[in-house]
Amino acid sequence: MRLETAGQRLKDYVLSADDGTLMRHAFHALLAAAAVFVVIDWHEISSASPNSPASDPLTPGALPMLPPALTQGKPQNAPVEITADPEVLMRPIRFELRADGVLLAQGTIEPGAAARFDAEIRARGEYVKTVALDSPGGSIGDAIAISTVIRERKIATSVASGALCVSSCPIVMAGGVVRTADKDAVIGVHQVFNATREKLSPDLAMSEAQRTTADITRHLDDMGIKPDLWIHAMETPPDRLYYLSPDEMKEFALVAPAVGVVSRKTK
Repeated sequence: MRLETAGQRLKDYVLSADDGTLMRHAFHALLAAAAVFVVIDWHEISSASPNSPASDPLTPGALPMLPPALTQGKPQNAPVEITADPEVLMRPIRFELRADGVLLAQGTIEPGAAARFDAEIRARGEYVKTVALDSPGGSIGDAIAISTVIRERKIATSVASGALCVSSCPIVMAGGVVRTADKDAVIGVHQVFNATREKLSPDLAMSEAQRTTADITRHLDDMGIKPDLWIHAMETPPDRLYYLSPDEMKEFALVAPAVGVVSRKTK
């Protein structure tokens, strides 16, 4: 009786739910499944060799700044030349106020970067209209925190021609109330990767992967980014990059002329 009742309720819910609700549930199920493969990839990479770096490939000193990317299933390098010095990009991110209210954010998003960014905005926030990004990514938590401050302050984000915004950097970009990317901007995503040398148990690794996936998914949804962006990230191994085409940036709403304020606080 209980099974029949539960089955009938589920059937009634499916029949009454609109397409958007069903698509959202299907997307969340896909993310949960993808998190399992992130854990598998993490264990394979970290155990492949005793000398393998158990850290984010875009963290200073881990792997080359621009590993091969998956584009249409074939490994290839960045679509255009990166103009910044790789050594500059691998240093902790620095913030430099330039003309016309542009704050250049250049370098790796290291743990603690969000606190430094928040202090910068508190000190000179009234002058900052746009955050120009040039970063190989880094700490996911700091990227989400920086992105949230950008949205709350109603600041725009941009990536210039020849500038880099990959790994967790697109999460920062998502915070802009206006988001632009020049024709030869290099923007890419890949899977989440354990950023420490500590070996986690399978259960803890699974838990951490799912928690991180939920945090990123919730934040990108708040920022108005389409789910397809993160699906591409989850499908791309952490030692590669999926470079976004200009059409994909528009399709996924990573590039947007104007968006609303954040709908709920990201934890």
